[in-house]
Amino acid sequence: MKKNQIKALSICSLIAVSLTLLSAGANDDTITKENDMFVVNTTTIGKNIEGYNGPTPLKIYIKKNKVVKIEALKNAETPKYYAKVKKALLEKWNGLKVKEASQLKVDAVTGATYSSEAVMKNVRLGLEYYQSHK
Repeated sequence: MKKNQIKALSICSLIAVSLTLLSAGANDDTITKENDMFVVNTTTIGKNIEGYNGPTPLKIYIKKNKVVKIEALKNAETPKYYAKVKKALLEKWNGLKVKEASQLKVDAVTGATYSSEAVMKNVRLGLEYYQSHK
C-alpha cells in the first residue's frame, strides 16, 4: 500500500471509532443534568422491576450527593393504590445522602405491596446507578 492509502485508511478508522464512542454515550438518558441536579430515570434500567400491573419507573433528583425528590413516571398501576404508595413512600428518601438513602429500609404500603416493593427497588437501583455513573 502507498503511504497516502495507509493514511486515509487510518483516518477513516479513527473517525469510525470516534463516531461509535460518541453514539454510545449519546443514547444514555438514564442520568442527565437539570438545574445543577443529577436526574436518574429508571425507565430503562428498571424495566424488569414490576409492580402489580407492570414497570413503575421513577425520576430521582440528586443535588450535592443528596436526594432532593423522587417522582413517579407514567405506569400501569391502579391509580387509587399507587396514589397511596406515592404519598407514603416517595418523600422518605428526601434530604438523605445517597449512601444513606440507598440503605434505607421502609415498609410497604398495606394493600399495595407489589407497587411499594417495585418503587423501593427502583429507588435502590437508581441510587446505585448514580453512584457508579455520576
